[in-house]
Amino acid sequence: MYTRSHRLSPLRKKLHPDVIVVGAGVAGLTAALTAADAGASVRVVAKGGLDSSNSWAAQGGVAAAVGPDDDPALHAADTLAAGRGLCRESAVDLLTREAPDRIADLVALGVRFDDGLAREGGHSRARVVHAGGAETGRRIAEVLGRRAREHPRIEVAEGERVGSLAGLGARPVVLATGGYAALWERTTNPRGATGEGILLAHRAGAALADLEMVQFHPTALADDGFLLSEALRGAGATLLDEDGERFTDELAPRDVVARAIAARDGAALDLRHIERERYPSLMATLERAGYDPADEPIPVSPAAHYAIGGIVTDLDGRTSMPGLYAAGECACTGVHGANRLASNSLLECLVFGRRAALAALAGPPLVSDTAERCQTPNGDVGDALWAHAGLIRDAAGLEQLLDAPNELARLVARCALARTESRGVHFRDDFPAEDPELAGHFVVRPDEEPALERWS
Repeated sequence: MYTRSHRLSPLRKKLHPDVIVVGAGVAGLTAALTAADAGASVRVVAKGGLDSSNSWAAQGGVAAAVGPDDDPALHAADTLAAGRGLCRESAVDLLTREAPDRIADLVALGVRFDDGLAREGGHSRARVVHAGGAETGRRIAEVLGRRAREHPRIEVAEGERVGSLAGLGARPVVLATGGYAALWERTTNPRGATGEGILLAHRAGAALADLEMVQFHPTALADDGFLLSEALRGAGATLLDEDGERFTDELAPRDVVARAIAARDGAALDLRHIERERYPSLMATLERAGYDPADEPIPVSPAAHYAIGGIVTDLDGRTSMPGLYAAGECACTGVHGANRLASNSLLECLVFGRRAALAALAGPPLVSDTAERCQTPNGDVGDALWAHAGLIRDAAGLEQLLDAPNELARLVARCALARTESRGVHFRDDFPAEDPELAGHFVVRPDEEPALERWS
């Protein structure tokens, strides 16, 4: 069942698809190209244009052990350390081992990466590849989008919203619909990132997990939440307090840096001593906003950035519903644990988008008898989520969200209440320590309370 929100692309091809991909960011386009190159016909359904996905706005790079002093095992160790004991080790091993090959795939498709490798927060080596400075997501999405439009076995349907899985017909379906960080008042995400695909899967019967784990980016412009990329701190930008003093390790994991900023009356990112010409689009945006990055530190504060939780999948994108697959930010493989390592998100899209497509080709069709429409999440819960499920949480605040006018906000609160500890991005003022007994994933199935599971 589709709802058409604006005119379709004039390049749309008419195909009888073998596989349907919902979402047209890097994960969805990777899945579509993988399936099509394997001989399948594919329909890509996007609620906006190919240039409106969250991937398009991704400023970070892609992490991969491609340097002479690096190894996938080191990349895995850094990912596990950032994840605070919650990473699914098999997923981390797969992600980091496949990373160099996925970079090679992009180069073969025509993505031109910048010279050199960058080091970002939580990484022990310089292993992050960038394209166009802070335009990596856009450069990759442009190439993948162009290849998808040109491919004779891919039909791209822009401006169509999927309201029910039952309306897609009996075909394998790959969901790549992104996350839900735009539900928070302060966010780096486009406003459409509200978890529609996650709710679509859940209402049809799929399990969700780790919904309490939402990463807050430390350095968003204080005025409007515009993201100031991790790459800037990797290049030497420093964080200064209200007295102009440096107060934290800028390359510590993001949850540590974000809480250090939040603990102060004000913070600013000092870009005066880095090579600003490497980031022309970022500098231009700051100048349009009235700042002179060559002359003054830029005021920053944290903002909701990345949803670690989502639809539970195995390492091949299979959900708990036969015929339904998920990849990218809407999926939860357990690879990020309790805190995503910088620049592992685009990598996740490439690795698991490809694997989900291959599994879909070999798997059964999706048969869903749930025809209930999944409307755009309603109810303005941004202020409430920021206040009660933001950087610092407690039971009293989370309980206020249990009656929120937004289903996903209520699910986030239920999972956050169940996790009576502080771990990674989830920090509870009333339970400030980690609890070894909670080193697992809170899984939510329809009409059930969150249940703790441990994944190998």
